[in-house]
Amino acid sequence: MADAIAIDPSRVPESDSPHAPSSGRRTSGATSDPIAAAGVVAVVAHARAVPSDAREAFADAAAVLAADPRAILLRTCHRVELYAVDDRGADDDRLALPAAPEGARRLEGAAAARHLFAVAAGHDSVVVGEDQILHQLRECLSERRLPAAERCPVDPGSHRAGAPGLHPVLERLFQVALHLGRETRSWREGPPRSLADVALDRIVAATGQLDGRRLLVVGAGSMARLTALAASRRGASVLVSNRSAHRAAALAHDASGQTAAFGPSVALPVCDAVVLAIGALWPLSAAARGALLAGSQPVVDLSSPPAVDPATRAALGTRYTSVDDMAGGTEPAVPSRTHQRFERALDGAEAGFARWTLARAAVPAIRALTDQAEARRAEELDRLFRGTDLTGVERDLVVQMSQRLVAGLLHAPLARLRDDDTGELEQAARELFAL
Repeated sequence: MADAIAIDPSRVPESDSPHAPSSGRRTSGATSDPIAAAGVVAVVAHARAVPSDAREAFADAAAVLAADPRAILLRTCHRVELYAVDDRGADDDRLALPAAPEGARRLEGAAAARHLFAVAAGHDSVVVGEDQILHQLRECLSERRLPAAERCPVDPGSHRAGAPGLHPVLERLFQVALHLGRETRSWREGPPRSLADVALDRIVAATGQLDGRRLLVVGAGSMARLTALAASRRGASVLVSNRSAHRAAALAHDASGQTAAFGPSVALPVCDAVVLAIGALWPLSAAARGALLAGSQPVVDLSSPPAVDPATRAALGTRYTSVDDMAGGTEPAVPSRTHQRFERALDGAEAGFARWTLARAAVPAIRALTDQAEARRAEELDRLFRGTDLTGVERDLVVQMSQRLVAGLLHAPLARLRDDDTGELEQAARELFAL
């Protein structure tokens, strides 16, 4: 029997996951918003509108979808965003999203994709163009991406049934976002700023310049590191306190600072300001809490949920700044020319992703047409070989000729289907060839 007609995987968009529909027909309205037709939705809970406790509760509720290929959760100190694809019409297999907290937004189709692109570009951050969100997006995707060893060798975008991967539409969406994020970072002029710089600015507004002042950094993770290093560059004397003494010592060394004891029975070290970036409540002894309240140190809490207990927050009053408070702050306005450049980049990413979703929708028609042609070619070869007495060499020549003939006839239609950005050619192909 002759070999099947080959489809170049590099030219065919990723195939459907096990949750995707078997039919290749587009839903109504696909041409107006093909991203919506692909089932892309986002639930966005940001610190500007949703308090930290509500965001964290939503994140915990969304955690049940951690193994579902159709959902991916982005969780940072300022945002909890759930992106999902529900492209199967059957009610018994619809993706059940957790209830959105008050103040959250539900975005669909192009609006959902554009929001993620703006996030990746740093255009939706408290600090425009900051690098941390791009790193968080990359980690978010890496945690959910199917390992290369598990990829289907025929179609790099498909997933084995039952494999713990990510729906190809979501994977492509995040890939486009990361590419855009890298592109926009290349435009940056001057040193990058982060949320840690905004926190230090808050402290400077209350205490004056940091040069020579003692700053207590509670935590040793990525945000604590950014804060400690930035404070050291500004001339502050950095104290690092953390549950892990080893990690505290490592960060203190890098920031040319010192360590401070951590725990519910230690005294508050002498300091001019405090920045917290930990994943739990700050354990304060009664004496340490009393010393903090009796002093004048500003306290900036970059933790979500807050690391300072509600009673202490209330007692600190205006000396306390939460991560949610910082979300409402103002950074220098983006120049008009830069803003326009961002918008053009977002337009391009959105349009490119929309084209991809349309081309992906044509894959079933491409395969159906190819399979139909291959089946007809095989039938004709069998009929020919039953009625003739050809040698092996002659049979091989006929097979090769039939392959070239069918491939040549299908080349133009398949190429047009791959580039179909309206869906009209796919529908026409299904009607013309009775697919």
